Amino acid sequence: MSEATELAAAASSTDPRVGLRAVLALRRLLESLETLQVDNARRQGWSWQEIAVALEVTRQGVHKKHASRRPAGTRREA
Repeated sequence: MSEATELAAAASSTDPRVGLRAVLALRRLLESLETLQVDNARRQGWSWQEIAVALEVTRQGVHKKHASRRPAGTRREA
């Protein structure tokens, strides 16, 4: 069983301590995956608007969250 699968199972635990720790771990994993994919999209020339549409968030929101970590080799876009 993968770590993500184990965490998902633990998140439904009847023990709140186990469930909440699993939710925290899943949240951290999700944030890492989002960062990885936003960086990947920017390297491939995606606009902030295209990324926002894919994530179903606003352009301003995704830009505010990720623009300060602009990966090397990307163009600047306001």
